[in-house]
Amino acid sequence: MIRQLLAIVPPRERTLLRTVLALQTGGAVLQGVAFVLLVPALRALLGSDPGSAWPWIWSLAGVAAAQSVVYYLGAKKGFEAGASLSRVLHHRIGDHTAELPLGWFGPARTGELSTLTTQTVMAIMRVPGYLLRPLVNGLLTPAVVVALMYAFDWRLALAATATVPVIMAVYRWTTGLTEKADTIRAKAMTDAAGRVIEYAEVQPVLRSFGRSGQGGSRALDAALDAQRDASHQVVRAGVPGLLGFTLVVQAAFTTVLVYGTYLALGGSLAVPELMALLVLAARFVEPMTEAANLGSALRSARGALAAVQEVLDVPPMPQPDHPVVPAGSSIEFDRVSFRYGTGTVLDEASFRVPERTMTALVGPSGSGKTTVTRLIARFWEVDSGAVRIGGTDVRDVTTEELMARISVVFQDVYLFEGTIEENIRIGRPDATAEEVRAAAAKARVDDIVRRLPDGWDAQVGEGGATLSGGERQRISIARAILKDAPIVLLDEATASLDPENERAVQEALTALTADRTLLVIAHRLQTVMAADQILVLDGGRIVQRGTHDQLIVREGRYADFWAQRNRAQGWRLGAMPAATDAGAAASYDPVGG
Repeated sequence: MIRQLLAIVPPRERTLLRTVLALQTGGAVLQGVAFVLLVPALRALLGSDPGSAWPWIWSLAGVAAAQSVVYYLGAKKGFEAGASLSRVLHHRIGDHTAELPLGWFGPARTGELSTLTTQTVMAIMRVPGYLLRPLVNGLLTPAVVVALMYAFDWRLALAATATVPVIMAVYRWTTGLTEKADTIRAKAMTDAAGRVIEYAEVQPVLRSFGRSGQGGSRALDAALDAQRDASHQVVRAGVPGLLGFTLVVQAAFTTVLVYGTYLALGGSLAVPELMALLVLAARFVEPMTEAANLGSALRSARGALAAVQEVLDVPPMPQPDHPVVPAGSSIEFDRVSFRYGTGTVLDEASFRVPERTMTALVGPSGSGKTTVTRLIARFWEVDSGAVRIGGTDVRDVTTEELMARISVVFQDVYLFEGTIEENIRIGRPDATAEEVRAAAAKARVDDIVRRLPDGWDAQVGEGGATLSGGERQRISIARAILKDAPIVLLDEATASLDPENERAVQEALTALTADRTLLVIAHRLQTVMAADQILVLDGGRIVQRGTHDQLIVREGRYADFWAQRNRAQGWRLGAMPAATDAGAAASYDPVGG
């Protein structure tokens, strides 16, 4: 565990931890020496000349005083190291995850990272301040006691030594009993944390269906039940082991007691010396019992260290040794294949988006449209083939350079808790106030600002909860306008917006996409018709390409798509015929029909 801890911290904290370890080691050795000094002190006190005990008593007092000083310094440094570990681990986890491919951040990562940065880091924080001292004492103090016991009676010392392998074997057995249960509990806790976060995020949906109370989320209930069951499993597995270890430790003391009594009855060991050595034997088993009682905490700390190390071992997004700056803003896919899990998402897809043109991606759900945009932004690495920007493979471009050339606007918009202005400024933090206002005006965000009492300082809430979907989209587009990147990747879904917001968002998109290379996942018929090039995706392949006029006269996926969209636009709400149930219901009124 100590090696694990030293491996994941930087040099300064490594030096601090070594200092703590040295102080705890010194304290454990001094404690063992103090215990051993009880033997000559008690032997003198119980013998024929009690006055001869004073030198031993003063020695014992001096060693105890030294041990107290070292203990104080070790405890102080231990708590300092714990606080430092919290800061360092949070920074290391944050810095490392910022370098990971965005494809790594799947749905389960929210709960995992939440647990990692809270419970896991707190478990590691406890190591230098709370767990290291009893652990070191449990190993070193008995070793010192047994080693120095040989100076007084080698027979009892040998008897104590003979019990050590048995104690260690039982300790390993007890650890093995709960190791698997601890792993299951850790996973259950991570799953439960993810479900709690999910439950909080979907409150609007649950409340709209009257399911926000008890039983509102079967998935959350199941996750919490699994966490409870896993905790019970740890207890059931741990109690027998803890009792077994305690019995073995007490059996070791009993062995020394019985053997010492046998020697005393045989006349080869004086009774005063036997009593003193039995006190020493008691001190031999006490630190081990204390360490055993912390076994669960020690296993949790080891598991926490392993969890942090697992995340830190995830390879970051590779950066080029010799970065290249793209010469333009064209986009090219060259026989690109990409698998996600066990399924093929793209299968040798090839196409080119010339500079300052608009390409529309159409196709059924799951055909790979969103994956195309993610690969351009290098959220994931392709399995084979190449994605090029301005003729340069994106793998030869630094992340900073690549992202500086791309603005991404998708349907699911996330706003950070803060003001409207702060959320727009994310697009370019060094922008002036005038530039922020200009971008906001092009995206029609100024309409929102005028409506809100706090204006530019209005708080948007976590995730933009205080704003409507269309208003969040406008702020997202304002970010992209402020960034002023030459390439825009857009999911222009506006079907769920009211007419006013849809018109405002479309005007904002017009301002964003002017004179830029645009790749859009198209949902609106007007967008598809206006595209310079249409790519039809199906089953991970480009099955058709061309302009609207070229594709509409051919049989295939695009013609089917166009017909379906036209039919969908013809749906109207109307009154039911008199012969059926009264009231309003959806009826089909085809366009032009």
